[in-house]
Amino acid sequence: MRDLVPDFKPERGPARRARRRILVLGAAGRDFHDFNMLYRDDASVEVVAFTAAQIPHIDDRVYPASLAGPYYPDGIPILPESRLDALVREHRIEQVVFAYSDVSHADVMALAQRCLALGVDFVLPGPSRTMLASRLPVIAVSAVRTGCGKSALSRWLGLALHARGRRAAVIRHPMPYGDLERQRVQRFASTADLDAASCTAEEREEYEPHIEAGNLVFSGVDYAQVVRAAEGEAEVIVWDGGNNDFPFVAPDLHLVVVDAWRPEHARGWHPGEAVLRTADIVVISKTDSAPAASIERAVAIAAEVNPRAAIVLGRSEITLDAPRMVRGRRVLVVEDGPTLTHGGMSIGAGAIAARAAGAAELVDPRAYAPEELQRTLARYPHLGPVLPALGYGDADLKLLAQTIAATPADVVVAGTPIDLAHLVDVGKPIVRAHYRFTEAEPGALAGRLDAFLLAMGREPGQ
Repeated sequence: MRDLVPDFKPERGPARRARRRILVLGAAGRDFHDFNMLYRDDASVEVVAFTAAQIPHIDDRVYPASLAGPYYPDGIPILPESRLDALVREHRIEQVVFAYSDVSHADVMALAQRCLALGVDFVLPGPSRTMLASRLPVIAVSAVRTGCGKSALSRWLGLALHARGRRAAVIRHPMPYGDLERQRVQRFASTADLDAASCTAEEREEYEPHIEAGNLVFSGVDYAQVVRAAEGEAEVIVWDGGNNDFPFVAPDLHLVVVDAWRPEHARGWHPGEAVLRTADIVVISKTDSAPAASIERAVAIAAEVNPRAAIVLGRSEITLDAPRMVRGRRVLVVEDGPTLTHGGMSIGAGAIAARAAGAAELVDPRAYAPEELQRTLARYPHLGPVLPALGYGDADLKLLAQTIAATPADVVVAGTPIDLAHLVDVGKPIVRAHYRFTEAEPGALAGRLDAFLLAMGREPGQ
């Protein structure tokens, strides 16, 4: 071991530091939450830094002292994950904590091997230590991968609860890509709230559809405060998860979505497989478009991984605002960003809708993108002839607008859930694609929701 890392010499005996030095690997979400839950008030440890991955432009920031607590008067630096080895050596790290999601088992273990070779612990905090309790009933929606259809199912739940006379608040998995102090607790009831908060396109993709469906949305950085805020305005909490992560709030009913188009992805991804094993109900999504054999495989794998969970089938109904504008035209499709990038899908709802409407051609935008965006898109060789909405800031939106304007298409189909025309002016007509969750077998999921509300002492309609 010492031959492998000759410059790493852990302190021993009385000279050893009293506080255990920790490095948290993250992606601006689970990392901050785990810190708040496990380390912020622990005088025996020192979190030296967070690292950042997956999301662009979220490193070279500081987790502010106002959030980090009294043991961190200067805050905690957020640094690129690429510096992992150097940080461990330079700061004599004793424990590396892995705290982000939607990563293959192989990639998680590759990071673990690097840490073990450096002589340090590699830790995966368990959900029982990192879940908050709520005084309200909590229905959580998770998934085995990004892009399975969690948010559509969450919107369906919000509408179903409203129809039953229950005031629901949606708590969304964090997306704090801007001013962390300002984003401590966020409440969104209108698109004006999104504008006021300077939400990125990625944030708007998650929040806008809920607002359009009439759902009150909460998010932020400090989820103990987020939960308290939501409890003040609701009778039931719906957790709308991010990626394939565990809920941050302990659920009374846990729904986990498996994509019928990607049945094998129910296993082999962290922490999605573990999440699936905790499900009360498994929802197989997109059964209206996936091949029958793929649907059967998804059901079989879900039943094998979690034999105690009920399994229901769901549909993802896709519609276009103006299909006549697409028929026979050259179309540029702009899709939901995360679904295509780390979610691994080649196309999304926009491409499916455009083809169903009779588009003459899906124009591949990559050749027309500015060089900077071309380099980004090259990291995702699985992409089909579509443009992911990678809008994490003003510069990204500018690149997106330039690409749309330069691509020789007659019309843009926006498969992203955001109102694209509200954010960019591209000089082309934009037709929005919408998708919503419906039950493949009417009443199969609604009946289980009614049973849950009855068991929790909240009868439907009362």
